[in-house]
Amino acid sequence: MIRYRRPKQDDTFIMRLIDSQLVPISHLSPAQLEAVRKDVPKRLSRGITLIACQRYEDDPLGFVHFILHGKLLYIDMLAVAPESQRKRWGNLLMVHAEKFAASRGCTRAKVMVDAGNASGLSFYRKMGYFMVRYHTLNQCHELEKAL
Repeated sequence: MIRYRRPKQDDTFIMRLIDSQLVPISHLSPAQLEAVRKDVPKRLSRGITLIACQRYEDDPLGFVHFILHGKLLYIDMLAVAPESQRKRWGNLLMVHAEKFAASRGCTRAKVMVDAGNASGLSFYRKMGYFMVRYHTLNQCHELEKAL
């Protein structure tokens, strides 16, 4: 099932997933990564976070965090625990985020994928996203999709 984030219950898990699934594929320096880690609580408060879990009270299996900017859905972070990957949880999280955004007038979605994240690029392409450009300075691929 997919539910909204409950900070006291979910944030420790979210940080563990960020550290284990997102940080290793980042190109940022250790100092930059530490600044990003410190900013995560503020980022989570600015957008919407959906949690994937077996049952409502269960611990999370994955999460997606996104922000709505006018007609744009911006996917900020998506991560699924290794033991729950390849079980469609990422797809389910993305579908829920996209439907949420479309119901609020968003017409397109955007995501930035780190250069070293080949599996992330493959995942988003399978979800219908296409490459817009590569940002050399940030070492990220920008992908979009019409909703």
